[in-house]
Amino acid sequence: MKPSLFVRRIFSWLITISIPYVLILSAIRLILLPAFLPLEYSTPGFPDDPYGFTLQDRLKWSTYTWNYLTNDAGISYLADLRFPDGTPVFNQRELSHMVDVKKLIQTNIRIWLGTLAALLVLGVWSWRGKWLDDFRRGVWRGGWLAVLLVIAILIFTVTSFNSLFTDFHHIFFVGNSWIFSYSDTLIRMFPLRFFQDIFIYIGALTLAAGLILGLSLGRRVPAAESNPVYK
Repeated sequence: MKPSLFVRRIFSWLITISIPYVLILSAIRLILLPAFLPLEYSTPGFPDDPYGFTLQDRLKWSTYTWNYLTNDAGISYLADLRFPDGTPVFNQRELSHMVDVKKLIQTNIRIWLGTLAALLVLGVWSWRGKWLDDFRRGVWRGGWLAVLLVIAILIFTVTSFNSLFTDFHHIFFVGNSWIFSYSDTLIRMFPLRFFQDIFIYIGALTLAAGLILGLSLGRRVPAAESNPVYK
């Protein structure tokens, strides 16, 4: 059944708003694959650990950390890790922060999957209900909206990443639980350069996907003023 013009417009704009989120979370999910770690650590100019971690050390411990963020294990998965001398790899503050990070990531992954499912349902409905142009228009606008958002984020990443990084943590984490000593394992594995690169990679992937949607659908979406259903 074809919905009314008002309903179609509401769904079309909801699709527009959801597209940037879906694209950004898709990029984040790619970054969370273990293959990202050796790629990042091998980038030219990546800073060495002043406290002695080798590349192999970083890969070993960071792989545990990366896996923890997407698996179903409890915090003991990290808490039980020990250096060769028997000392814990992560202190209590680091473990607490990793719990918070895992909750944030897995909550958003669930929302991302739900949003993808909703878009699929709307796509099928729009095709069967003969309002596919409205669906395409929503995706097309969403692609360009993602491009604009990412450009703004990338500008901040390049010009004032420290402020962007701090603001991000103030929004998503309570207090100063995310601040660590330079000698802590998390900082030794993931210096500021690591997160700056992540922002750039996510931005680049999202930008590319947004451009693909915006450019590929632009010719297939009739202008509202020339579309008979809008008259």
